[in-house]
Amino acid sequence: MLLDVLDGGGTLETAANTPSLKAAIPLAPWDVMNVSDQIRVPTMIFGADGDTVAPVSQFARPAYDALTGVRDKAFVELRNADHFTFAAANTTVAKYGIAWLKRFVDNDTRYDQFLCPIPNDPGTVVFEGTCPL
Repeated sequence: MLLDVLDGGGTLETAANTPSLKAAIPLAPWDVMNVSDQIRVPTMIFGADGDTVAPVSQFARPAYDALTGVRDKAFVELRNADHFTFAAANTTVAKYGIAWLKRFVDNDTRYDQFLCPIPNDPGTVVFEGTCPL
């Protein structure tokens, strides 16, 4: 099962309650429940450094830090971006999001090269995570 596009908090909730998912990508999640410790599917969380709706320090970062039951996880914080950045086309989100989905939904290991080693582009993103196993 592939997760439809939902808001970031809805994606976290769905991933926590649907272990049959192959991957999840919450965008700027706002979830006061923080159910990330219940997630068992590969999860890539995106946040934006200028987000005042769902500040990274209150939502995206704690959600990522709580992903204790996930072997494959990533945190991507966009630089010079805000909450509404995710409502428009974004090459960086597409690049990493597609690589994540191809790797885990299609099990295509050719996409590991875009996720491992951990990308280092501090002008565009802060990227943390585990390399796909």
